[in-house]
Order: sequence, then structure tokens, then C-alpha cells
Amino acid sequence: MSEHVAIVGAGAVGCYFGGMLGRAGVPVTLIGRPTHVDAINRDGLLLERSDFQDRVRIHAATQIEAVRDATIILLSVKTIDTETAAAAIAPHLRQGTLLVSFQNGVDNVERIQRATGIDAVPAVVYVAVAMSGPGHVKHSGRGDIVVGNVPRLAAIMKEAGIPCRISGNIAGELWTKLVMNCAYNAISALTRSRYVFIKNDDLARDVMKELIAEVVAVGTAAGVGLPPAEELTDAALRLGESMAMATSSTEQDIVRGRPTEIDSLNGYVYRRGKELGVPVPVNGTLYALVKLLERAEK
Repeated sequence: MSEHVAIVGAGAVGCYFGGMLGRAGVPVTLIGRPTHVDAINRDGLLLERSDFQDRVRIHAATQIEAVRDATIILLSVKTIDTETAAAAIAPHLRQGTLLVSFQNGVDNVERIQRATGIDAVPAVVYVAVAMSGPGHVKHSGRGDIVVGNVPRLAAIMKEAGIPCRISGNIAGELWTKLVMNCAYNAISALTRSRYVFIKNDDLARDVMKELIAEVVAVGTAAGVGLPPAEELTDAALRLGESMAMATSSTEQDIVRGRPTEIDSLNGYVYRRGKELGVPVPVNGTLYALVKLLERAEK
């Protein structure tokens, strides 16, 4: 079957993967804000990486109805908008169309199902990107995804040259990504630091080690199969190297005065820890400080 991909949420992540798919000849529709949509329709999407810079001709729209012809929909909105976006998509979802959560957090699929009855599928996304201007996305690290047993999704990603790994433990993969987000997002936002400086700071590494142990303890108590905390700490340090010059999405949101996703990251760990009776003082502290900064920056 010939696939047509719609991406709801044409921010940095949506534009990057939309650009990679479109560059490979996959029909793509980006749905986002007028500023980016107008620029993309006029000039094409400017996709900038260290190995190439290209203007990719992609259709873009502001109206959610533009998903109606899609066979795969990538939901790339902020986690705070999950239910609203899913409800808007629902009336236009064709039978057989695959809705994929391309988001941070571990519970988006469950929230989509509760809100709309749609059985979405999760994907784990690792990429460092930012919008440098209207219709201009700049890549600074990685760009790979992990999916469950969803051959259609894996096939189209590989067709576009996007590294895609299939996992038999997608819940564990989602929590592993949660570990990485919890390790860097709040610290980057609070200190305005790039990942490499966090990774290389002795005191920051100690904080990361403690908060990772907390996330693993909560995930284990929730019945999720996760690698040991020490292994995940090593993985987090490698991530800081591979995405050295990145700042977190939380930091970017704070700078722009936008709501962050911290409720779905350290905040989620804090809430689940309380429910399960698992102490999470480091995650709780970082969550409280980001929420305070979020309110102060308004």
C-alpha cells in the first residue's frame, strides 16, 4: 500500500521527520501554525543538518481536516495537547489509518484511547532539533526511532533513511526515553545548559544518577521491565555526548514563554512515585522548580 503521512504538530520534531520523509519522496502533509505553514508552502521546508541543507517541497496546512487522506498520522503535539488533538483528528480518521504517538512521556496512547477510543501506537523518538525560523528546522543530533511490531511504520521510516529499531518491549523503551528526558530536560531548563556541560559536570552527574535510580524504582514498581539504573546512567551520559550541543525541549519552551511538558516527565515520575509509595525527592524537587520557573516566565 502506498502510504501518505500526515504530521499533526509541525514543530521541530514534526518538521524534521516530515522533511526526511518528504525528501525521500513520501507524500507528506504537515499540520501546524500559520507562521510555519505559510513559509513552507511558499518556500519549501528548509531542513538543515551537518551533512546537508535542503529545501523540501511539502504540503502544509493549518486545518486538522488535512489528515483525511493520510494512511499514517504522526501525532507530534506537546503532551499537554494530547487529548485535544486526538479528539480533533477522530472525525477525519479513515478506517485502517495508523495513528502514532510521536511524543514524549509514557502514557499518551492510554490517554488517546480514553479520550477518543482510538487505538494509537507508541513510538520512541530520539532527536535534537529546533526551529531556527519560519519553515526552517535545524538538526543537531541523532534522529532515530524505536517502534513495536508495526511493520508499516518501520518500513516507511527505513525507506526514508531514518534509523528505526523494532522492539519487543516498547513499554520498557518508553520508560528508557523517560529516563533520558528526566535526566536532562529539567536541569537544562533550570540552568540554560547544553547537554555536554551537564554531562561533564561532576555535581550534575551525581544529580542525574540519583534521579535515574528513582525513575527505575518507580518503573519497576509499576511492572515495567527496565535495565539496571547503572546501565541507564551510562546510556544517559552517552546521550549527552551524542547530543552534546542540544538544549532540552523544556528549556526551549521556557525561553519562548510556552507551557512545558514537565508534567509528563519528572512530574509524571513524582505522581506515580506517590501512588506507588516510592520516594522520588530529586525528581520532585526538579519538577517543583521547573513549574515555579514556568509560572515566573509568563
